[in-house]
Parts: sequence; C-alpha cells; structure tokens
Amino acid sequence: MPVTADGLPETAAAPGDPAPPPGLVVIGRFDQRPGYGVNRPRGSGSWLFTWTTGGRGRLRQGGTATGAGAGDLVVLGPGVRHGYGVEPGAAHWEFWWVHCGARPSWHPWLQPYGTGDGMYVVPGASGEPHGRIEAAFRRMLADARWTGTGAPPPTPPADDRVAVAHSTTARELALSALEEVVLLTAGAAHAPPSERTDVDPRVLRAQELIAADPGAPHTVRSLAESVSLSPSRFAHLYTRQVGRSPMRALREARLRHAARLLESTDLPVERIAAASGFASPFHFNRVFREHHGLPPGAYRTHCSMVGT
Repeated sequence: MPVTADGLPETAAAPGDPAPPPGLVVIGRFDQRPGYGVNRPRGSGSWLFTWTTGGRGRLRQGGTATGAGAGDLVVLGPGVRHGYGVEPGAAHWEFWWVHCGARPSWHPWLQPYGTGDGMYVVPGASGEPHGRIEAAFRRMLADARWTGTGAPPPTPPADDRVAVAHSTTARELALSALEEVVLLTAGAAHAPPSERTDVDPRVLRAQELIAADPGAPHTVRSLAESVSLSPSRFAHLYTRQVGRSPMRALREARLRHAARLLESTDLPVERIAAASGFASPFHFNRVFREHHGLPPGAYRTHCSMVGT
C-alpha cells in the first residue's frame, strides 16, 4: 500500500507520490510498518536525507539500492527516480527525514559515500554519537516551527511528526542542525588514516604528505619516491587500497583546501588557485565548478564565513 506525504504541498503533475517543492525545508520522523512505501518515478526537486533509528528500510535511486539500519544516513540527490519503504521481512522502519536543498560545503563530506545515481550511504559506525544526532533532528523539528518571535522552542511537541520551515531564519536554523548531522555521521564513519590498521604504511605516508600540503607539486613519481616504491607499483597499491588513484585523491584534497580558503578568507580566487596547487585560475574554475556545482566566486558568496 503506497503512502503519500499527506498535507505537504505537491510537486506539479509528477506521477507517483508527491514530494515537497524545491526551496522548502521539510522535516519529519516516522515509524512505519510493513506495507509503507513511497515511489517517485521522476524523483524529487530537492535532496532527501534519511537517518534510521530503528528497524530496517530499503531505498533505491535510479539503478542503485541499499538497505538502511540503525545509525545509517542515506541521502538521495534530486532529479533521479527513487523509492523507499520498509525493508521486506522487517517489522518496522523508524527514521528521520528531511527534504531540502543541500549546502555546497556538504558535498565533500558526502562524496566518499556515493554509490551511484546520486545516492550516498554513510554507514553507522561504532561509537557514533547517536544521542547528539538525535538531538540535532529534534532541534530541527522544533526550529522549523519558530516564527521569529521570542525564543525558539527547546524541543518539539511530543506528537509533532512533520514540520515545514517557512521563515528564512527557521530554514537556516534547520539547515545548520542538518549540517551537524552530516558532519557527525560522516566524521564517525570515516576513520582517519592514522587509525586504520588495514592500510599499507606506505599508502598512509603518502596520504599524510597530501593532507599536510595539498598545494605542493606532488606527482605520482614524487609520492612514490617518498615511500621507496616505483611509480607504477605505488599507483597500483594506492588505488587498490584507497579506492581511487593518487592523483584523484590529490585533486580532491586540493579542492577541499580551496573550499576552506574561499569560506574563511578574502584572498583573491587567483591566489587561492595557486595556493591549492592548480596550474591556472581557468583550470581551477573549471574543476571547482565540476566538483561543487558552483564556480569559486558563487561558492564564496553562498558559504563565506568572513565577517560573520
């Protein structure tokens, strides 16, 4: 029995279950029984974040599917057909969900967990701060109700299940709480290289060199020489153990470095490109836009922390 988002504004004329229109921030918490399911053949105009607290869910996006258990954060990007519901055989699925636009600064945190077709699966990790994540969702639900008069409510009403953040302040408060969720889940799931015991020490050393100075003129040859391997042997070992090539890892580190400089300094874009190891501002602009969906100048406008 398909279940729709009753009471929410619908996306115009899309077949299947309705989704909130782009631009809104909608937060909810459900505990659903077998038979619950949502199907959107055209996807949604916004991002969907789900965090499971009990039972099991099943989500699909395009040709990719995943199960979700307690502690798992599953994110579905916009514009791709998707569906989700209680996993077959499970007694129920209890989860928080948020429809919203994703801040560009979240993409580097989610990207390592991409499974294809715009789906990101951040697995629950041992020691994950479940209490703080749960508190962030509850704060989202309460903040979404705030009208801007007086203080925001400390907690949502006990029977509150869905809220729409209408005011600009309420939306920003809700998105800030969701950013905390993204950082906490992705940070807990990603063990720093120094804490991993299954990675070759030579690969760990190369990762440390990249992280220490992503703007340095690293090459496969220079990194290989630093760990006493041939370039071909090093590239093969690194790719096998990390899941991406050394040069792709270097580019991602440079893009993260550049994003942080855009957010926290007023340096000209040309200087940020040079400080982050890019050969030219033109190349930097092209690669940054491909990665973040925005050119550097627009990213700074949306995400700058200078003067705040």
